[in-house]
Amino acid sequence: MTQFLAKEGVKNLHHEGEKLITTHCCYCGMQCGMHIRLNEKTGKVVGVEPRYDWPVTLGKMCPKGVTAYQTVDHEERIKTPLIKKNGQFVKATWEEALDLIEKNFKDLQSKYGKDALSVYGGVSMTNEKCYLVGKYARVALGTRFVDYNGRFCMSSAAGGFMKTLGTDRGSTFPWTDLEHTDCFFISGWNAAECHPTSIQWLWKARDKGAKMIVADPRETQIARLADVHLDLKSGTDSALANGMLHIIVRDGFVDEAYVNERCNNYEEMKEKVKLFTPEYTSKITGVAVEKIEKAARIYGQSPRSVVMFCRGIEQQTKGVDNVCIYTSMALLRGQIGKFASGVATVTGQGNGQGGREHGQKADALPGYRKIADPEHVKYIAGVWGIEPEEMPKAGVSAYEMFDEIQKGNIRAMHVMCSNPAVSAPNTEYVWDSFRKLDFLVVSDFFLSETAEFADVVLPATTWAEDEGTTTNLEGRVIRIRKVKDPVGESKTDWEIMQAIAERMDKGKYFPYENVPQIFEEFRLATKGGKADYYGITYDRIDKEDGVFWPCPSEDHPGTPTMFKEKFDTPNGKANLAVVDWQEPAEIPTNKYPHILTTGRVVFHYLSGTQTRRTKFLMEQCPLPYAEMHPELASQYNLANGDKVRLSTPRSTMVLDVRLTKAIRNDHVFVPYHWGKELSVNQLTNPALDPTSRMPEFKVCAVKIERA
Repeated sequence: MTQFLAKEGVKNLHHEGEKLITTHCCYCGMQCGMHIRLNEKTGKVVGVEPRYDWPVTLGKMCPKGVTAYQTVDHEERIKTPLIKKNGQFVKATWEEALDLIEKNFKDLQSKYGKDALSVYGGVSMTNEKCYLVGKYARVALGTRFVDYNGRFCMSSAAGGFMKTLGTDRGSTFPWTDLEHTDCFFISGWNAAECHPTSIQWLWKARDKGAKMIVADPRETQIARLADVHLDLKSGTDSALANGMLHIIVRDGFVDEAYVNERCNNYEEMKEKVKLFTPEYTSKITGVAVEKIEKAARIYGQSPRSVVMFCRGIEQQTKGVDNVCIYTSMALLRGQIGKFASGVATVTGQGNGQGGREHGQKADALPGYRKIADPEHVKYIAGVWGIEPEEMPKAGVSAYEMFDEIQKGNIRAMHVMCSNPAVSAPNTEYVWDSFRKLDFLVVSDFFLSETAEFADVVLPATTWAEDEGTTTNLEGRVIRIRKVKDPVGESKTDWEIMQAIAERMDKGKYFPYENVPQIFEEFRLATKGGKADYYGITYDRIDKEDGVFWPCPSEDHPGTPTMFKEKFDTPNGKANLAVVDWQEPAEIPTNKYPHILTTGRVVFHYLSGTQTRRTKFLMEQCPLPYAEMHPELASQYNLANGDKVRLSTPRSTMVLDVRLTKAIRNDHVFVPYHWGKELSVNQLTNPALDPTSRMPEFKVCAVKIERA
C-alpha cells in the first residue's frame, strides 16, 4: 500500500515537508525502482529512496542512481533557448529560436530538397518520445535521414536476434528467473561496473550452486569470481563461440529433440564448427585449451543455463555474427523458451529496448515494422494520416549520417537526447562534420559537447519533469512519472517536436495535449507488429508492476518468457548460426602493435553529460586513464601514474597510466565518458558491422609511447 500511494505523491513520513513520487532511474536498462523526494515548499527534488518492492532490483541502487536526482535542479541547466551570434551563445525567446529554425529548415529544403534535413535521436527518452522522433523526421520534416544513438549500443544484438530468433527482445526470460538458473555464460559484460544492481541475481543463483563462466580480456569483478575466466583477445568472440559449439556437438551435449523440432541449419552448422577444435580456437583467442574444454563441459551439462552478453561482443564489425553464434549455444542446449534459461543482451541505455523498436532507426517503423515492406508502410501511414507514397524511404545509420554531411547531402541536423561529439567513433571526423553543417539544432538540458557546435540550443527537460513509459532490459514496459514542473522555460522533447512541426506546416499531424494521448496513438501504431504494445495500458503497468511485450490485447497477460512454442520466423524455427571467424577490421602492426579496447566505469554513464556534472561521481573518477598490465608497461618504462601517449591511425591522446594484472598483457583499456581531448573515441575505429552498422569500438590497433 505504501508503494501504491507513493505513486500519487503522498507525504514522506521520513522527511517532514516532502512528497514521494514513485518512478525509475534515468540511467541504464535495469531501470531501478526508486521514490523521488520532492520538497513541497521549494518544489525542488532533494533526494531518492530505494523501492524495495520493485521486483527487478529489490531496493538496490548504484552510485549513479543514488545521485541521479542532482541533475534536475543543477545550476548548469539550460533554462532558455540559446542562439549563437558571432561565435557566442546568447539567450533568446522561444519565438526567436523557432523563427530561426523555421527559416533555416525551409530555406535549406527549398534549395537542396527534403533530405537536406536530418534527425539524430536517443534512447534515454520515453517510448512516447522515441516514437515521435521517427514521426517528426518523416512527417514534420519529410526526410529519410533519421537514426539514433542506439546504433552505437544495441544494434548488433538487434540484428543477431532478428537473424536467429526472428524478433529482437533483449531478454527471452524475466530477470527474476535468474536466481534459479544453474549456469551463467557471460561474454563482454562487465556487470559490476555497467549494471551493478543486476549482480544480486547472479549471487542468489550462486548461493544455490550455479556455475559461472566469463569471457572477457579483463579480469573484471565477476570474472575474478567465475568458475572459468576465458581471457580472450578482443575481437575473437566468434571463434570462441564456434569453439564452444564444436565441443557441445562433439561431446553430445546437444538437445537433439529440441534442435530437430525447433531449429534450422543444424547440419550446416555442425559442418562449419568442425574446424573450431579447442586447439584451433585457442590459437585464435589466446585462451588455454583446458579453459575452453572446462567451460564447454560446465555449460553443456547444466540443466538450466543462460547466455548473457553486452557491448563487448556487439561493438565489433562482427557483432551480429557474435550474437548469432552465442545465441546458437543456447539453442543447441534447448534452453530458449524455458524457465530460468535462455539468452539476453544487457541494454546499456535506459530505454535501449523500447527506443529501438518504434521508428528512430533509419529503416524501421513503429512496432519493429520495416520501411521496405509496403504493407508496413501502408499501416503506419494510416495511423499517421498520410498517404503511403508520402513516407520517405530508408535513410542511413547514425555514423553514416556524418558521411552524408561530408558529401553535402545533409545540410542541417536536429540532435535530441544524444551527444555524438563524444559517443561516436573517430570523433575528429564527427566534429568536422558538425562544422560543415549549414545549421545545427540541439535539444538538451546541459550544454553538451555536441550542443557547443549548435546554432540553436533548445532547453529540454530531464526525466523527472515529464511522464511516459520505458521498456527495461527484460522487455517489461514500465512507467516514468512526472515529479515536478520543468525548470525555467525548458520544454519536453515532444513539445519541442510539436512546435517545430507546427512551424513546418505539419501541426495537424501532432495534435497532442498530453503524453497519454501520444501513448494511445503509439499503442495503435505498434498493433500487429513484432513489438506489439497494443494491450498495454498505464493502468495495467501500475497494477502488474509492468507488462512484457508482445501484448496484443488488453486481456492478454503479456509475454515474460519468449518463444515457448515457436520462433518468430517464417517457419517458426530458430536459425542456427553458420558463420566463420574473421579478423577485426584493424589488427596490430609493427607501427601499432597492441590492442585498444574501451568501456564503462561504475561512476559514469555514456558520454558523461550528466555524471560529469555530479560532484560525488566526479570525485570518485575525475579523469579517464589507460589501464595496462605491468608487463606491457615495463616495455615502455612506464610506472603507475606516469603519462602515456596512445596513438591509432586516427588520432593521439595523453592519459595517466593505471597498472593492473587484471587485463591481458597485449591490451590497453580506456573508459569513454569524457569529451574533447579526453575522449578516447578520438582513437576508435569507425569500421561498421555490415548488418547492424555498429562501429568497432571494442578493438583497434594502438601505439604506446611514454609522454
